[in-house]
Amino acid sequence: MPTALPPPALLMTVPEVMATLKLGRHSVYNLIRSKRLPSITVGRARRIPADAVHRFINTELESAA
Repeated sequence: MPTALPPPALLMTVPEVMATLKLGRHSVYNLIRSKRLPSITVGRARRIPADAVHRFINTELESAA
């Protein structure tokens, strides 16, 4: 019987977003500050919804076309 895959992550850390977008920490925080990339704070940790990252990528692709 195959092992079930874990559910996809709903929230991403800043380093995960950095790796996904191939950007530096400063650039990711600039996107958050400018409200182009929504985020939440959980305690002292900043988290970015995974679907927000996908929306950001799609928006950038549409504006580049």
